[in-house]
Amino acid sequence: MNTLSFFNPRFTSDLFDVIDRNFSGTETSSKCSLPRVDVRETKDEYVLDMELPGSTEKDVEINLKDRILSISSAKEDKKEEKVDGEWLIRERVSKSFSRSFTLPEDIDSEKVSAGFKNGLLTISIPRRAQSKARTIAITAS
Repeated sequence: MNTLSFFNPRFTSDLFDVIDRNFSGTETSSKCSLPRVDVRETKDEYVLDMELPGSTEKDVEINLKDRILSISSAKEDKKEEKVDGEWLIRERVSKSFSRSFTLPEDIDSEKVSAGFKNGLLTISIPRRAQSKARTIAITAS
């Protein structure tokens, strides 16, 4: 079984990733929460599902370079020029995120595809066919 790991250029240890995720300041985490991801492995591919409620495919950017899959979004709230009254609570602010994953070596990067339906981003990452061992006949000369 291959591994798929989170990529964080600031830290190389999983322990630091957990600390960074769980102990970030409340101000930052409320404005920049990371969407949750489910990843499954089949015989032929890896499938990554990410819930992005309220987003569309135009809000998301996906890049793949050197086996690092990056998913990001920057969505600005709609500015209201003039409102009647004064805001008492205003929680709908702009939101953005960026997540990166280091993919296994057996991927076929040319055939990666993505789909978006009902707020669910699904990325299919096909696996390359692994070469099978074969017996080589020895001929006498």
